Amino acid sequence: MESGDSNIIFHVISVFFNMSWQIFWPLAFGLILSSFIRNLLPVDTVVKHLGKTDVKSLSFTTLLGMMSSSCSYAAASLSHTLLAKKATIANAMAFLVSSTNLIVEMFIVLVALMGWTFLWGEVIGGLILIATVGFLFSRFYPKDVEQELRQHIANAVPQQKASCGMDMSNMKHDTSDCGMDMSNMKHDSSDCGMDMSNMKHDSSDCGMDMSNMKHDSSDCGMDMSKMKHESSDCGMDMSNMKHESNDCGMDMSNMKHDSNDCGMDMSNMAMPSKNDTGVMAKITKSASFFQMDLAMIGKEILIGVVVSSILIALVPQEGWRALFISNDAGLPAWLHSLLDVIIGIFVAMIAYVCSVGNLILAAALWHGGISFGGVIGFILSDVLTIPMMRVYQKYYGKRPTKWMVGLLFMAILFTGLCVDAIFNGFGWVTTDQTLRTLNQSGFGMNMTTVMNLIFIPLSIWYYRLGKKANAGMGMSM
Repeated sequence: MESGDSNIIFHVISVFFNMSWQIFWPLAFGLILSSFIRNLLPVDTVVKHLGKTDVKSLSFTTLLGMMSSSCSYAAASLSHTLLAKKATIANAMAFLVSSTNLIVEMFIVLVALMGWTFLWGEVIGGLILIATVGFLFSRFYPKDVEQELRQHIANAVPQQKASCGMDMSNMKHDTSDCGMDMSNMKHDSSDCGMDMSNMKHDSSDCGMDMSNMKHDSSDCGMDMSKMKHESSDCGMDMSNMKHESNDCGMDMSNMKHDSNDCGMDMSNMAMPSKNDTGVMAKITKSASFFQMDLAMIGKEILIGVVVSSILIALVPQEGWRALFISNDAGLPAWLHSLLDVIIGIFVAMIAYVCSVGNLILAAALWHGGISFGGVIGFILSDVLTIPMMRVYQKYYGKRPTKWMVGLLFMAILFTGLCVDAIFNGFGWVTTDQTLRTLNQSGFGMNMTTVMNLIFIPLSIWYYRLGKKANAGMGMSM
């Protein structure tokens, strides 16, 4: 008995590592791509092409999705990025569907496992689903719920934690006498130690007397000894002011300047250091988004793979077949098809791994007796799994996720029925597909191995780079 238990445990572990091996590189690639898009893609570009929902925008998102990802978790991250960049929710959901169901890897596996009929079923079904998603989300997703979704996205963006910078957002310029009133200026005595309470304002000549300014050399290292005071032009020239670029500089980005009188000339202040510019800085910033994404949804991804491994390892094919309604039940064809599509969606919700790996189970369901539309509904439901719904909830909040899941369910159900009617109506459905084993080994010298050898070390380095960047900005993720 103990030997049998150990064999079961070993089998589950084997399936888990096999599945993890198969989905690692597309997941890593998708999340890395998402981080670069999130950091580098301008908002106005997304708004220009995806800021409204029409045939052109849906076509663009479909092509973009086909070229981007083969893993639903990565596709969810990318669609979240598009929403953060102000794309419409209909375009973001169309992208989510196309990037998980209209990809080359899936087409290849579909032909190998189930034949050309299912390839065309997936292509036609994917296009119908994209059009349906675009229609439903643009017409029926409530505006107040969409506002809640976007607010949740905005609130989820971590703010950079200032360690000891000067906040001069409330600094007031008195244009009547060109003096500076710093009475409302915020300073943290525990951090930078800049005491401007004794600062003298000379309204007669518009100059600043900082002789009584307190410098705390033990903290932020702000050296104002070289600050030049020019009383003749009523201004304050800080061009020679020295501060550490990696320490506690003065943030005067929000300070109001009146060019007509005697404002402060800060044109040369807070120039970025060499380490803050160039390609490496962009990579580091993108890596910080990659690390935050994994911190947010990493647990959901792990749960999804573990549960799926257990189900595929322990539930025999006969167990899946028991879920389906027999053709001898005497039900009308449309009702039988409807129930099969619903069952297909339900099975996908509890047994999903990733878009491509899920096709192995789809083949078993087809040979177990589910209808053609039921198989297509099952494959398309890779965006409705329980782990994916948890990811949506993290990204968008509870109420927006409920509406999102409900509309996606209706769209997939409609698509499955349409595909079943089309292929059965034209007599295109065949039953001579070959069945492969449910758990295929992904190890060996193949494309998966080559890509994993690239992306495993790359993703580890990228994650560590992002974690270091976020820690440096005071973000705890």
